[in-house]
Amino acid sequence: MISVDSLENAASVFTELRPRLFGIAYRMLGSAAEAEDVVQDVWLRWQGADRTAVQSAPAFLATIATRLSINVARSARVRRESYIGPWLPEPVDTSADPTLGAERGEALEFAFLLLLERLSPTERAAYVLREAFVYPYEQIAEIIQVSAANARQLVSRARKHLAAGRHEPIDKTEHRRLLETFLDAAQTGDVVALEHLFAEDVVSVTDGNGVRGAARLVMHGVPRVTKFITAFAPRFWPGATVTFVEANGAPAVFVPAREKIGGALLVLDASPDGIHQLLWLMNPDKLAGYAT
Repeated sequence: MISVDSLENAASVFTELRPRLFGIAYRMLGSAAEAEDVVQDVWLRWQGADRTAVQSAPAFLATIATRLSINVARSARVRRESYIGPWLPEPVDTSADPTLGAERGEALEFAFLLLLERLSPTERAAYVLREAFVYPYEQIAEIIQVSAANARQLVSRARKHLAAGRHEPIDKTEHRRLLETFLDAAQTGDVVALEHLFAEDVVSVTDGNGVRGAARLVMHGVPRVTKFITAFAPRFWPGATVTFVEANGAPAVFVPAREKIGGALLVLDASPDGIHQLLWLMNPDKLAGYAT
């Protein structure tokens, strides 16, 4: 066991484990900013802990990160009641931070993070620890302070809830092709092309928190989404610089802000049936990682 009695050794251990701690918190909270706050709080508690009594630094730090994330997730639900319009997770540029996707990537997908919001914070913690980081049930039980049997039940229940909202995945090449085809159709207002791209249950969701030009209602169904995209096109796309980027391990498109028009990041959720979700991030606080 590595000695962590000195602050120098403690800092070294923490730095090595930091990517995992951030990964747990981010998947739990869907917010890079909140995850960073959790990691900073873990560090402060690690500094003040009796480290000579810690048998396993990774287990100790993961426990603190998870429990803090559960607390933040509970309070976040209350805070989001004052959010203007739909709320979406904060995307992360995984091309700039490959360590975030180094563990099993399923629970990092952007649309999947949105599904995780349907779970209780404790269910989410159990699921993330098991599915993204492959923790044994006995350790999950200790971290979230339930029995091992209850930990299994939480993960099983979470899997069932999430399976109902998931679609058959497509590979990155097909994802990129769909994104490019959508952009061509959206920029030219090609109604027929758009209709052929959309799955029957397509929705368009915009997260702007009141920013000018951001839709505050969720658009449902092929006719309404198509009408929204074609009406939106003349004032959004002319003069726009479109850059293909990576968000949460998948292709995405970033459009920087320009005079009187805010920036946006577009993420698609798609399957072999077509595009199920158009997810527009227009809240500037969530675009900092792409706007630099």
